[in-house]
Amino acid sequence: MEENAIVRKFQKELNSGTVSLVVLSLMDASTEPLYGYQIAKLLEAQAEGQLPMKQGALYPVLRAMEANGLLRSNVEPSTSAPPRRYYSVTVEGHNMLAIWINVWGNTRDFVERVLSGVAGNGSQDEEREDV
Repeated sequence: MEENAIVRKFQKELNSGTVSLVVLSLMDASTEPLYGYQIAKLLEAQAEGQLPMKQGALYPVLRAMEANGLLRSNVEPSTSAPPRRYYSVTVEGHNMLAIWINVWGNTRDFVERVLSGVAGNGSQDEEREDV
């Protein structure tokens, strides 16, 4: 497998575990309901133009979060475009966000400890053999 394909696969795996967290956090911070394209643009702005996921990947996440009771939505007609589905965080979503933030912090800390140990142990690279 070529290097770029491996990196894309790794990024996709990371995204699958973090997209719900960042979407829920963004939605929870919003003072008004948001529609999918708006959410994608806000995420893109936070990512400084380098959104690590495809915009189309956002919609299944929104639907799943709604199905799990974390978001609610309503469809509103638009005079200049097709009707838009607006999402907002439920009380359950707000409460779940606090739990997810804690889980994320624990995971992030664990990964950083492991990476620090690997980066700080130069002899490990010298002993490693390609299999």
